[in-house]
Amino acid sequence: MLILDSLFPIPGGDGWKFGLLAVTLAYVLDLLFGDPKWLYGRLPHPIVWMGALINKLEGWLRNPRADPQQQTIRGVYLVAIVVGISVLAGNIIAWLANQTGYGWLILGVVGSVFFATRGLHDHVAAVTSGLERGLAPGREAVGHIVGRDPAELDEAGVARAALESLAENFSDGVVAPLFWFLLCGLPGLLAYKAINTMDSMIGHRSERYLYFGQFAARLDDVANWPGARLAGLLICLGALVSPDARAGRAWRVMGRDHGLHTSPNAGWPEGAMAGALDIALAGPRVYHGQTLDGAWIGDGGKRSASHLDIKRGCALYRGTCAIIAFALVGLAFI
Repeated sequence: MLILDSLFPIPGGDGWKFGLLAVTLAYVLDLLFGDPKWLYGRLPHPIVWMGALINKLEGWLRNPRADPQQQTIRGVYLVAIVVGISVLAGNIIAWLANQTGYGWLILGVVGSVFFATRGLHDHVAAVTSGLERGLAPGREAVGHIVGRDPAELDEAGVARAALESLAENFSDGVVAPLFWFLLCGLPGLLAYKAINTMDSMIGHRSERYLYFGQFAARLDDVANWPGARLAGLLICLGALVSPDARAGRAWRVMGRDHGLHTSPNAGWPEGAMAGALDIALAGPRVYHGQTLDGAWIGDGGKRSASHLDIKRGCALYRGTCAIIAFALVGLAFI
């Protein structure tokens, strides 16, 4: 609350209330409308601007001939510059907004741009529609939301990939941004999105980024630590209001299997999703022609997942998002 009081300097010490109103507005706007195509068909999304900055800095800083230590240090420089610019931009926007008398409204609209609540649901639901038309359309649809080679996936693999993406991106596209926006205002939200974008661009264990992107990848793990665990808990709560899901099994599988995932964070929401729907997620997968062994998360009662399981997952997701919305509105107005 003290952080929000400083970011929303309203007389009487009510800054945290206006901050909560801004966060609630941002979440609800994105939940209802997502990213308007009419707008981003004409203007680049702010994440595209972040990506362009990261690309430019990589061109200046990355030196493949440098030794591993120097490559790592140069990667730290890139992270520091991008996060610093993001925090500065967030503070400037917040300060300008608070001069107008409509600060929470402006910050709510700006903040909504950095959530993926509606867009994530629509992209995953599109995989269901694709699979209903055939395996090829399903592979094409899932190729937009996963990094693995969709040509190697059968129907069950496509369904699992979609549900894994739904669970993991619920954490880093919805819950983590919400957490950092609540805790640190717009500067925290922009810093988190910068870290997440850097991880997706340079945080790979490839020869190109093994050392240069190492710090970005580790920082992303730290930034997502609270969001991943909250996301798993929220999926368990969402299972309470979803008729085709089981909350008790979600809690049990999440607690038992979260450590089986190669990521220190993704196992929490994926474990909750697998348990709630009684399916197995993760397991072996193919990236760029190479098969990576991975443990199964879940009891495996429905390892042959289908488009019907994606529908169940989307229903669980909608219930979970509704719980968040009611909680935020309740806290903001009661």
